[in-house]
Amino acid sequence: MQKIALSFAAGLLALAATGAHAQAFWKWRDASGQMHIGDTPPPPGTPAKNIISGPSGGAGPVLTTPASAAAPASAPAGDSALERKKKLADQTKADKDKADRAELDAKNAAIRKDNCARAQSMLKPLQDGERVARVNANGEREVLDDAGRVAEIKRTQDAIASNCGAAPAQ
Repeated sequence: MQKIALSFAAGLLALAATGAHAQAFWKWRDASGQMHIGDTPPPPGTPAKNIISGPSGGAGPVLTTPASAAAPASAPAGDSALERKKKLADQTKADKDKADRAELDAKNAAIRKDNCARAQSMLKPLQDGERVARVNANGEREVLDDAGRVAEIKRTQDAIASNCGAAPAQ
């Protein structure tokens, strides 16, 4: 029984090796109609209709060229389909980044505009001497004294300068 299994496995291995070996050959006809079979692809310029089969088993255009063949002079260097796809992906990413940046800038501009309006509305009561109270860290309400008012006016003017773009006219 073991002898039969061993010979069966050897036969399968031989068939697998033959199938893999057969897939490495090209078949094509040259311009004079003569059949060629080899492990190298047909020369560049061979019409697709003259290629009978390739390493993949099917007929089709030559996808690879021998290492000794030079690139055609008419084709621009580096203009392959892969590079075009990469350029398209890079361009798409750049456009998306640009749109994201514009959206973020618009959000930041809206926040700055709101902060500017709040700071400007807070500055007038501080400068007029109205009683202003704030909540401290303990959650208690405290009224600003003169030193606190001066410090709060300075902080509000700094907020106006950074959010509105210019210092307020006094």
